[in-house]
Amino acid sequence: MMMRKSMPPPNEPSRGLIEEAAPSFRSSAVARMAQMPVATLRIWEQRYQAVRPGTAPSGHRLYSAADVQRVMLLRQLTDQGHAIGATAGLSTAQLQALAAQQLHAQQSSPAAGGSKGKPARPGAAALRVVVVGHALAARLQRPAVAQSLGQPLKLLAVFESLEEAAAHAPEVACDLLICHWPALPSEVLPIIKLAQQARSAARFAVVYRFAGAAAKRALAEAGAALLREPPEDEDLGQWLGALQASIEAKSAQLAPTLVPAIAANTLLADGVSPPPRRFDDAALTAIAGLSPTLACECPRHIAELLMQLSSFEAYSAACIKRSPADAELHAHLQRVAGASRAMFEAAMVTLAEHEGLNLS
Repeated sequence: MMMRKSMPPPNEPSRGLIEEAAPSFRSSAVARMAQMPVATLRIWEQRYQAVRPGTAPSGHRLYSAADVQRVMLLRQLTDQGHAIGATAGLSTAQLQALAAQQLHAQQSSPAAGGSKGKPARPGAAALRVVVVGHALAARLQRPAVAQSLGQPLKLLAVFESLEEAAAHAPEVACDLLICHWPALPSEVLPIIKLAQQARSAARFAVVYRFAGAAAKRALAEAGAALLREPPEDEDLGQWLGALQASIEAKSAQLAPTLVPAIAANTLLADGVSPPPRRFDDAALTAIAGLSPTLACECPRHIAELLMQLSSFEAYSAACIKRSPADAELHAHLQRVAGASRAMFEAAMVTLAEHEGLNLS
């Protein structure tokens, strides 16, 4: 399929909500995903300028992932009674806000007593999701998913493959990386972990139709959330809600560990001495030799950084005595090295708790 940049519709300053790195779609595919006639899509495009797809050399209209997101949102809002003429000129962010407002109104209405949706939690942030698989991304935009989840999710990017997801640097970190496979490959864990790190995802999840026992066991042991493709959108929304709760709980557990790193910035103040070392070189050498459970070697790299920072800290302290003329400069360098060491020591503790490493 062709790659191209689509022109933004009126009042649409950017397409930052979906990265323009995915293949383009013809109008028939977009209409199927939105469950609407192709003729209606053409009317929205030509009469209301709801989307402005690009054109291939063959003359076919080509819609981007951002175009698909707009069409799905517009379809959702028209199903809820909004006129296409009133919504077509809104930006994607405005459409999402309107959809969220509509969802909240439905959940607050006494007439909605029979709904399967759950009320949105006060102050809860939208679940930030990166999706590998355009069919699943389209499904996540359905109203029933958001209603069951309790709020619309924030779709940051959609990719065709994990390799593509890993290759594009994100603008912001995501909460969840979701991969969709009709048939789950047996050797997929390394590239999933690589994409998770590249996207700075708190968790990764897999939605599949068919999978072997060995592949499922390997993913589960690596911390993946697994879901066999459910028949109902409400089930998908409830599953996402459970994942969001687990992500928030894990973040709350790690927060106290990060406090020493934040407080370490105060060590740059004059007259404040850095704390003593938490790990000597022997302990750091042992940590560097541990078998990593991550797809990277972060424990070893941090251990090496800590040894270098500790050595520079000691070197700066010695320079204070050797060069009285530059004592103030070397004292500042010692504080910077000590503050950096304390921050990386806190990071090492956080990493150890995440990976189950024994640092004692």
